[in-house]
Amino acid sequence: MTRVTQARQHWLRFEHAGRTGFGLLTDDGIAAYEGNMFEQPRATGQTLQLEAVKVLTPTVPTKMLAIWNNFHALATKLNQAVPQEPLFLVKTGNSFLATGETIRKPDSFDGKVVYEGELGIVIGKTCKAVSEVAAPDYIFGYTCINDVTAADIINRDPAFQQWSRAKSFDTFGVFGPVVATGLDPSALSIRTVLNGQERQNYPVSDMIFPPAQLVSLISRDMTLCPGDVICCGTSVGVGSMKPGSVVEVSIAGIGTLSNRFE
Repeated sequence: MTRVTQARQHWLRFEHAGRTGFGLLTDDGIAAYEGNMFEQPRATGQTLQLEAVKVLTPTVPTKMLAIWNNFHALATKLNQAVPQEPLFLVKTGNSFLATGETIRKPDSFDGKVVYEGELGIVIGKTCKAVSEVAAPDYIFGYTCINDVTAADIINRDPAFQQWSRAKSFDTFGVFGPVVATGLDPSALSIRTVLNGQERQNYPVSDMIFPPAQLVSLISRDMTLCPGDVICCGTSVGVGSMKPGSVVEVSIAGIGTLSNRFE
């Protein structure tokens, strides 16, 4: 179920002159706003140049939820059964990282760190037990995700799969650069480039649980709050990063999330 009623806009958060703000990305720069991004924000009349600000994560989520096994192509490649309901975990707030910032390999971990380019759903208003038909009204917009994972940790202990730990190291919850509104997610594709070489290019239309269905089903389990992010899962082409690598996740209509790994 897709319903697009919003205008096409690109919202971002920034730091300027020691203060945090938000605004709309325009051809002339950033049109600054005040108040609440999700509820009747007010234009200040000030325009800032993008080069004059530090771009932050586009929202400050109360939680980031990451979906596992949500694309038919990857499920087929891994010989995984199609799940009956969304399979997800929580990425903790310490992991959140903006575009342009450095992804850091943890001192406590010496194994493989992988990138996962994904589409992110950004919630726009408090959402609890909503229907799939109503769910699009609770989606503010979409963003780019790099769901970084310390892959070797997940199955290191045979008694317990460590998904949250593997995905919640500092700097592993990368998203941005903006929240884009007015998009039809079913028409989007996610492209991941590592050191100038394309590694992923896959359509959202291959999702097992599309965005509206994800929001509806997850909202039955927990209340979703404005600014919360749902990482929709990834498809084929996931791979490891070596120190010095640059990974870019691009979605037409949203932009490019670019980060260096050290």
